[in-house]
Amino acid sequence: MLIITDAACTGKIAVFSISTFIAGSVVSYFLWNAAFKRKRTDIIADAESEAEVIKKDKILQAKEKFLQLRSEHEKYIGERNSRLIDAESKFKQKDAILSQKIEENQRIRNDLDAIKENLNVQISLVDKKSEELGKMHKQQVQQLEAISGLSAEEAKNELTESLKEESKSEAMSYINEIMDEAKMTASQDAKKIIIETIQRISSETAIENSVTVFNIESDEIKGRIIGREGRNIRALEAATGVEIVVDDTPEAIVLSSFDPIRREVARLALHQLVTDGRIHPARIEEIVTKTQKQVNEEIIEIGKRTVIDFGIHGLHSELIRLIGKMKYRSSYGQNLLQHSREVANLCAVMATELGLNSKIAKRAGLLHDIGKVPDDDPEIPHAIHGMQLAEKYKEKPEVCNAIGAHHNEVEMTSLISPVVQICDAISGARPGARREVVESYIKRLKDLEALALSYPGVLKTYAIQAGRELRVIVGSEKISDEEANNISNEIAKKIQDEMTYPGQVKITVIRETRAVSYAK
Repeated sequence: MLIITDAACTGKIAVFSISTFIAGSVVSYFLWNAAFKRKRTDIIADAESEAEVIKKDKILQAKEKFLQLRSEHEKYIGERNSRLIDAESKFKQKDAILSQKIEENQRIRNDLDAIKENLNVQISLVDKKSEELGKMHKQQVQQLEAISGLSAEEAKNELTESLKEESKSEAMSYINEIMDEAKMTASQDAKKIIIETIQRISSETAIENSVTVFNIESDEIKGRIIGREGRNIRALEAATGVEIVVDDTPEAIVLSSFDPIRREVARLALHQLVTDGRIHPARIEEIVTKTQKQVNEEIIEIGKRTVIDFGIHGLHSELIRLIGKMKYRSSYGQNLLQHSREVANLCAVMATELGLNSKIAKRAGLLHDIGKVPDDDPEIPHAIHGMQLAEKYKEKPEVCNAIGAHHNEVEMTSLISPVVQICDAISGARPGARREVVESYIKRLKDLEALALSYPGVLKTYAIQAGRELRVIVGSEKISDEEANNISNEIAKKIQDEMTYPGQVKITVIRETRAVSYAK
């Protein structure tokens, strides 16, 4: 029974607890709802207050922006008004100045009218006086004609003739005095200028030789240069046109040729062959070809350096090459480039002393012997050929005339021409500067080579052994063995008939046939 009672009490308690929970939940809901409404009201109030603050802030910003724009507008209006006021004041000033100038112009015009009227009056008076003077002059002329018995025209002519005769006599006496004075001082002045020019230009004198000594380290190299049965030395002589003398001279080989370019090519090629160590005919021809190109490039470089040293501009490239080629030519044993440089310096100094154009004189002096280094062999004097080259490459007429007239082949037309002629004579007249024998010897060798080269089928000719032997290289495809023998005889006979030479000349005609194949 107790247990039942306890169970009943427990059920009641449970029912009470559920009711209490539901009642509490309802109360809690109403409380939460009331709190939520209050919170919502607070949020809305806060939002409205914040919106009000933002609204006021924006209104203030708009007012400030409006005030700023208004101040800027007022400032712009004020500046514009000030500019308008300034422009108006300037316009008023200009208007006043213009009005003043108009008044002054009106006054000047009035003054000019008065002056014009006064001048007209004076002109009329002058005309009257002129008429009166004309009448008086006619009366006086008539009186003079009556007294002298001559008309006015006759008296005028007679007076003019007397004045002419008097002027002529005075002028002739003055000219004679000047000529006498010039004759007395000209010789002294000329000697003074020439001596000063020579003293200011001091140049070394160098005589060109016809041999070059090639030094070697040991005599063993001589055998390699000669080659088996002399094939190397023959190939080298045929390729360069230089006689190679290998004798008992210790550690030296002599290269003999009248042409300095050939000797230089042979020297450089031999040096390269000895340095490389590979010496055989094919290698020799390859090295000689490369060396010839190298020497040609060096000739152009020498010409450029010479032109730069003298400050000469606008010279044609072909003339520059010929100037460089002068280094390997000689005139009566004197180096042609050194001679031309000396003449150019002498011309510049002398032209300056005489008040002439020193640049043109220097240019003409450097080019005066350009006809001595032609690529062909013209049958005209070197001065004429040099003048033709200068004209061909657009040199000035003064320069061309100076080149052509320095040996009196053409008439001199400018003062530069005698200056070049004198300076050429000064340079060639130095003690030891020239050697006539060398020049005639070289000319004989050139004539010897040119004579053989005139035959058809001849490719190259080389005068060696001081002109005692002439080697003639012919093309194997054009000349047969029998024709080579005939050419040798014909050249020998022509040399006997046309040339003068000491001793005898050996003519060697070389005809070579090669068969070349490649293993691939």
